[in-house]
Amino acid sequence: MPAYENRYWESDDEVRLHYRDYPGREDRPPILCLAGLTRNARDFEDVAARLAGDWRVIAVNFRGRGGSGAAKDPMTYVPTTYVKDVEALLAELEIDRYVAFGTSLGGIVTMLLAAAAPEKLAGVVLNDVGPEIEAAGLGRIRTYVGKSNVWPTWMHAARAVQEGNADVYPNYDVEDWLAMAKRLYRLNSSGRIVLDYDMKIAEPFRVPGNEAGPDMWAAFDALKAVPTLIVRGARSDVLGDATATKMAARLDNAELVTVPDVGHTPMLTEPEAVAAIDRLLDRVAREPVKA
Repeated sequence: MPAYENRYWESDDEVRLHYRDYPGREDRPPILCLAGLTRNARDFEDVAARLAGDWRVIAVNFRGRGGSGAAKDPMTYVPTTYVKDVEALLAELEIDRYVAFGTSLGGIVTMLLAAAAPEKLAGVVLNDVGPEIEAAGLGRIRTYVGKSNVWPTWMHAARAVQEGNADVYPNYDVEDWLAMAKRLYRLNSSGRIVLDYDMKIAEPFRVPGNEAGPDMWAAFDALKAVPTLIVRGARSDVLGDATATKMAARLDNAELVTVPDVGHTPMLTEPEAVAAIDRLLDRVAREPVKA
């Protein structure tokens, strides 16, 4: 695991937010990693292990996740607020060009960032998310988000993760489930294993429309000239095949890659995803960083 620094910034509404900063080459735009709804920066540990050094990797914890503080107002747990938080980080770090890896919710935030400032994006990976979200996937997510679980051991947590995700990752073994549990959960002060997010993130998510915000096709179209990789899990119930195909056709510089035997979401460590990410980053690396 490459070394990283735990760093913090403050949101406009005074929430202390956290990111992992993996050092890398300064002559390339950094990679900004944005996780899914109930996930955190640990989802990108393996991505960072592979890319850090050649690339600076900044893995963000949205408010209410991982090392970031909880929102004072749970109704700020919405994509438009996450965009403002990320924009504040980019401004503080004086980053005017970057590559975005957005998984699920992180991909929605990426599209909204593009709508606001497409010229800042040197490349984009949209991981199993698009402007249209399948009703089946939304329904499934609503069944578990914001429901607290407490476990006495990591193996108990791993078994629970397996029960909820066996259809998503049918080829996982016990070590994979244990690793996933350690990304999803944390050890609390009482020595119990709990989910690593504020349960109140579910409050606005349960309001129809808040999971995606404004017209996402308009936001997506801001990526028209940006090298973009669309990754879809073949078993995904969130990003439909028809939507993914439509997305790729609308952009000038898009590649669509489907990861077999995986649902929502791929971990970006699968061979198909790794090869596609390398192709995207090769294109980005050939473009000089703008002064």
